[in-house]
Amino acid sequence: MRNRPVGPTGIPACMWSQRYVSSDTRNMAVYTAQRPAANATVLLLTFLTTLLFHCCVCDIVAGGSTSEEPPHRRFEYKYSFKGPHLAQPDGSIPFWIHTGNAIPSADQVRITPSLRSQRGSVWTKNRVNFEHWEAEVTFRVSGRGRMGADGLAVWFTVSQGLDGPVYGAADQWNGVGVFFDSFDNDGKKNNPAILVVGNNGKLVYDHQNDGTTQALGTCLRDFRNKPYPVRAKITYYKKTLTVMINNGFTPDKEDYEFCTKVDNMIIPKEGFFGISAATGGLADDHDVLSFLLFRLTEPGQQPPPPDSEIPKEEKDKYQEEFQNFQQELNKKKEEFQKEHPDVQGEPVEDLYESVNDREIRQVFEGQNRIHLEIKQLHRQLAMILDEQRRYVSVISDEIAKRGANAESGLVDSAGQQLGSVIATQQELLRNLNDLRNSFFESLKQIGSAQANAVGMGTYETIQHFNDIKEHLHTVKRDMEHLVQRNAQNPAEKVMKCPEVPPMPSCLSTVHFAIFIVVQSVLFFCYIMYKSQQEAAAKKFF
Repeated sequence: MRNRPVGPTGIPACMWSQRYVSSDTRNMAVYTAQRPAANATVLLLTFLTTLLFHCCVCDIVAGGSTSEEPPHRRFEYKYSFKGPHLAQPDGSIPFWIHTGNAIPSADQVRITPSLRSQRGSVWTKNRVNFEHWEAEVTFRVSGRGRMGADGLAVWFTVSQGLDGPVYGAADQWNGVGVFFDSFDNDGKKNNPAILVVGNNGKLVYDHQNDGTTQALGTCLRDFRNKPYPVRAKITYYKKTLTVMINNGFTPDKEDYEFCTKVDNMIIPKEGFFGISAATGGLADDHDVLSFLLFRLTEPGQQPPPPDSEIPKEEKDKYQEEFQNFQQELNKKKEEFQKEHPDVQGEPVEDLYESVNDREIRQVFEGQNRIHLEIKQLHRQLAMILDEQRRYVSVISDEIAKRGANAESGLVDSAGQQLGSVIATQQELLRNLNDLRNSFFESLKQIGSAQANAVGMGTYETIQHFNDIKEHLHTVKRDMEHLVQRNAQNPAEKVMKCPEVPPMPSCLSTVHFAIFIVVQSVLFFCYIMYKSQQEAAAKKFF
């Protein structure tokens, strides 16, 4: 009997292969049965992970959008100024005080003029008591030289630094200052520059180093002699001070660029805003066109109403002033009615003119200008007439004189030519008289138009203007024609002027020969006398 092959465990090979195949088949069946359950578990875990991830991303985006939402801005007029009616008639600025060499005007405040060693400043009268704010300053710094001095500063301090060595304001301030330094004191060629310097009331400003050792933030920007005003936006919001600059190269007011930013900056909760400037050995004009202050409020908070900011004492004071003003106004009305009883009951004219009133006023002004021009032309024509009359009288006298002294043939020819000249002048006088009469008619038309302008409509007014325009064109053509004829007549007069007969000579040939002989004899005698004198003088040498 043959030996059967034995498997690894002592089992016959046929039986081992059957057992092995059957075990593999069972494993495959189990794996195939377990595979759908595993796939479902993986898909479930993936879905849950994706859902959690999206939730987290949405929370982050929502939190970021909430933090990036801009704050509410409210304009504070009591801490602002701008043109065109910036200064009052007495030279003061509403809600502001100015000191030093500051010069307020209707459109701007000149903090310092371009003179040496000048200081000036403007400060708010009332104290600012809100936490977050934004200030927009529009200014010009202009000078003739390539370099300027010293600079301009924007302040927020506990007290008003009315005068001092730091850009015209007091040193050792308590607050923050944004400096626009135009002079290079340390010689490092890092000016003009913008610096943010904070102080707690104990720090002395470092002039020698341009404050760079004390600056919390700085940027190099040239703000002198720009084609458009320079704008600075200073924002303090959530303990962060940001400075944005518009360099003044374009008229776009919102063309700001980042300058510097100071984080975790704590400044006083209450204080005064101010702007100061100073000049030294070099000088610039430091002009501030506007200062606009905005209160910033977080989106989730409501700003307090304006009435809650005014103290009760101030309210009572304003109310009392208003009542006094109302009483004075009523008294003046009563006095006016007593002095002018005939105008009682009539409506008071509006302070502003209507469109029709404006058109009528413009018509009157145009007619008045035309009236003045015609009067001036009338005076010039009168002068021309007087000159022509004098010229005719002179010619007539000349004809009379020459008629008595000249020969008959010359008198006839000259008389004919001068007669033509006189006829021309008389025609010119007639034309000038006609022109003068036309001017009188123009003046009458303008007077009638002014008398009837109120009752006339738009069509009649335009028709009168057209008539006046045509009449003035006619006058202009006549004037040009007369000028041309007057320019041509003198040439014809010169060409037609009769020749004057030759005058007899007062020196004959005999007299001329005698004069030459006598002069020659005297010349020879002088030469002989001179030679004898020279010979006598040589004997002494």
